[in-house]
Amino acid sequence: MTTTATATKQFMTAEQILEHWQGHRNLTRRVIEAFPEKDLFEFSIGGMRPFAKLAVELISIGGPGVKGIVENQMEAYDEEKFQPKTKEEFLKKWDEETEVINRYFAQISTERFQESFNLFGQYEFPVYQNILYFIDNEIHHRGQGYVYLRALGIEPPFFWERFPVM
Repeated sequence: MTTTATATKQFMTAEQILEHWQGHRNLTRRVIEAFPEKDLFEFSIGGMRPFAKLAVELISIGGPGVKGIVENQMEAYDEEKFQPKTKEEFLKKWDEETEVINRYFAQISTERFQESFNLFGQYEFPVYQNILYFIDNEIHHRGQGYVYLRALGIEPPFFWERFPVM
């Protein structure tokens, strides 16, 4: 009797997933930059939150979530820790959280992506699903930001330009 081993290739590496996510974060940063300061914090449509509140949610999820996964900490989600007053504060914190994500994401082993983790003590899913949620949530809220920018008469960045334009 003979057996045949089949080599399989991984769809994406952890590094590629991080690069993909950081591309989205770069684009979201550009959306934040595109807002006039006052409108970033005040403009809304149809009772939706201003974009600043949506972006605070993203800041409160990404870095803290990845850090929690790595450190096995299931601290509650807290959107109140960071309350920026200016766009400059926002962008500074955005960049700081980008580095937190880079540092902690690199510490997640390939095997760990399949392990269940109770994110913020509320969401029990495999680590890879939590990370995909971070990305999906950002895309969703950035879409709201695009609607706001268009309503303000501002052309948003092209959605396919997720990395710095050379």
